[in-house]
Amino acid sequence: MDIDKSLNQAPIGLDLDSPDTDEGLDIEIVIEDLEEGDVEVEEEEEDDEFSENLAEDMDEGALTELAGDLLGEFDDDISSRKDWMQTYVDGLELLGMKVDDRTEPWPGACGVYHPLLSEALVKFQAETMMETFPARGPVRTEIIGKETPAKKEAAERVEADMNYQLTDVMIEYRPEHERMLWGLGLSGNAFKKVYYDPSLGRQTAMYVPSEDVVVPYGASSLEVAGRVTHVMRKTPNEVKKLQAAGFYRDIELEDPVDSLDEVETAIAERMGFRASTDDRYKLLEMQVELELEDDNFRDEEDEGIALPYIVTIEKGTQTVLSIRRNWDPDDKKKLKRQHFVHYPYVPGFGFYAFGLIHLIGAFAKSGTSLIRQLVDAGTLSNLPGGFKTKGLRVKGDDTPIAPAEWRDVDVASGTMRDNIMPLPYKEPSQVLYSLLGTIVEEGRRFAGAADMKISDMSGQAPVGTTLAILERTLKSMSAIQARVHYSMKQEFRLLKGIIRDYTPEAYSYEPIEGSRKAKRADYDMVAVIPVSDPNAATMAQKIVQYQAVLQLAQTAPQIYDMPYLHRQMLDVLGITNANKLVPLKDGDDMKPRDPVSENMDVINGKPVKAFIYQDHESHISVHMGMMQDPQVMAMIGQNPQGQTVMAAMQAHMQEHLAFSYRKQVEEQAGVPLPPPNAEMNEDTELQVSRLAAAAAQQLLQKKQAEAQQQQNQQTAQDPIVQMQMQELEIKKGELELKKQKLAVDAAEKNDRIELEQMRIESQEEIAGLQAGVKLATSKGDLDAKQEAEGLRIGMEIAREQMNMNQQQKGATPAFPTTEEVTNE
Repeated sequence: MDIDKSLNQAPIGLDLDSPDTDEGLDIEIVIEDLEEGDVEVEEEEEDDEFSENLAEDMDEGALTELAGDLLGEFDDDISSRKDWMQTYVDGLELLGMKVDDRTEPWPGACGVYHPLLSEALVKFQAETMMETFPARGPVRTEIIGKETPAKKEAAERVEADMNYQLTDVMIEYRPEHERMLWGLGLSGNAFKKVYYDPSLGRQTAMYVPSEDVVVPYGASSLEVAGRVTHVMRKTPNEVKKLQAAGFYRDIELEDPVDSLDEVETAIAERMGFRASTDDRYKLLEMQVELELEDDNFRDEEDEGIALPYIVTIEKGTQTVLSIRRNWDPDDKKKLKRQHFVHYPYVPGFGFYAFGLIHLIGAFAKSGTSLIRQLVDAGTLSNLPGGFKTKGLRVKGDDTPIAPAEWRDVDVASGTMRDNIMPLPYKEPSQVLYSLLGTIVEEGRRFAGAADMKISDMSGQAPVGTTLAILERTLKSMSAIQARVHYSMKQEFRLLKGIIRDYTPEAYSYEPIEGSRKAKRADYDMVAVIPVSDPNAATMAQKIVQYQAVLQLAQTAPQIYDMPYLHRQMLDVLGITNANKLVPLKDGDDMKPRDPVSENMDVINGKPVKAFIYQDHESHISVHMGMMQDPQVMAMIGQNPQGQTVMAAMQAHMQEHLAFSYRKQVEEQAGVPLPPPNAEMNEDTELQVSRLAAAAAQQLLQKKQAEAQQQQNQQTAQDPIVQMQMQELEIKKGELELKKQKLAVDAAEKNDRIELEQMRIESQEEIAGLQAGVKLATSKGDLDAKQEAEGLRIGMEIAREQMNMNQQQKGATPAFPTTEEVTNE
């Protein structure tokens, strides 16, 4: 089964087999007013009074008078652009769409048209079409206000939905866009009419040729023009359908006037069509400003002020078919609603811009004249004519002689040469040929369709030089592309409003992310802009620009986001699935990963990213472990990209280090800091700075103390330092021993001195006792003996005590014992 894929695939979740439903058209809106006692107001359908046809209730005479006035103003507008239109109509012939069978200056003369105008037009259409309508869709989104994850998701959903609508749902959009570009380059003006089509149940954007949109020539833009007329052709059946639907007044119309005006007839003839009659009604849909006093929606402050209306008139019968208000019901200022988008080519003096017909039409006409002269000169030179005598007769007929053919001739007199005189036709002139080349080259250069002379450019020329040459060559085309970009932006803005307000409120498919009912909110959060680049007219110019940036990035890669730069380059080249080839580090492509997976990604050359809520100390520890692994480092050292791998790992670790430092500052401050890159006012920034300064100082002191402690520990683990410490301990022990020995020696000396004193005193006491004993014996005094005996016993006890002390100290007894004394 062969399935033709659409140009832009339907978003994921769309069921292509499900029938179209009118989901969202019949809406029940419930409004809860809590202050009024929870009153619920249910509105099942919108009031149609605002969009009613005001012509239904107006007097026929007033309508006839209004139609006459508006038709008169319409004729004035036609007259104001007459010269511009005449140049446009005359220039259509230069396209060469019609084969010109010329009879002058002779039948069969050259009727070729030089393709200068057609060439420029086809190139403009092709280049602009590829730039504004790539295969992936013509729309991209831009977030309004602060960028948040919710807005990013909404932007992706809106971009997918708009591209799906323009490429698959609105099947007429691409052909209409191509026709618009053709008309834009040709006449210098093209218009898109953007509106909601009830018969299709969706939005539509139709191309309207410049000859069918009549605007006063002095107006500067559609927004400020006091009158805009759309000339439409509708069959009687189409008019009856609109009347039955209530869009037009249900009145009997006469048969259409079966004729074309001068402009329509001239355009048909120039394009090779034979058109003299048209059996369709010619309707004029005029956007004008009127003072309708019977309008119920006019306020007191609108007294004497003309408000915007849309009046539709059948031109042949001058019948007013409808009058409707042309402002938004919720608009208090009652500003005119825009339904048309103007695409200008090169703005001129008035409203209508100039196209290729106006710019290079004269070049094309001169080139056509010169090329015809050259071809005719060659024809006359190859098949010359002349005079012959009346008596010279050629047997047979006078048809040209075919190759290798010989005919008989009757000569009246003399030789045949004397009877024939050919006219002196010259060969095609080299001067004319050179002049043709000059005119064509100037026309191409002026139209921006000249090909670059690549052979004149050096292959070694810097990218900047090449870019300068491209910019100079494509400057005029870039300006035209910028105007197309601006007009497409206005068209997408109108389409966005219709999709948001008139189509079902929910997506018709299940979005990749988010709810189906988020459609209206999504469209309110983002702006829709064309995918084209107004700063570069062609892909070659974009590629050279990015090559210049890549060269600059090689000089300082640390300040560039290289993945994003390469992703942009792939997008310019039109590579699909660029997000899979080059994941963006700062985009939604990156997801949090464990530290081991990050190590693997770095080794394999894939981008990695740190997130603020991760355990950064653990990540740094794992990364450091890999970098200190000798086997891993040996393998990386043999890799040609080893330095790049190490630089990527260092950069990633610095990210974790920065987040870790932020977390430590928050712990010291006791409060969380604002998110990184968050917008802050002056007061908030000052408070955060002061708080962070105090916390940073505390963290610094803490880190310094930890660093000093760690340094001391590392110093203590040094072998040399440990040996020095042991020597100091030994010396300290020896010193203590010396101190103890000196103390012991001093104590012994003191004891000896004390014992010597005690011995001397004891000896003196013993000598006294002996003298007393002798005296008592000699005198025989009993009392004296007793006293001496008591003294002797006391001395004995004292001597024994002293000896015991000496023995405890390990010394020799200093005094004789009792037995020794007795023996003595």
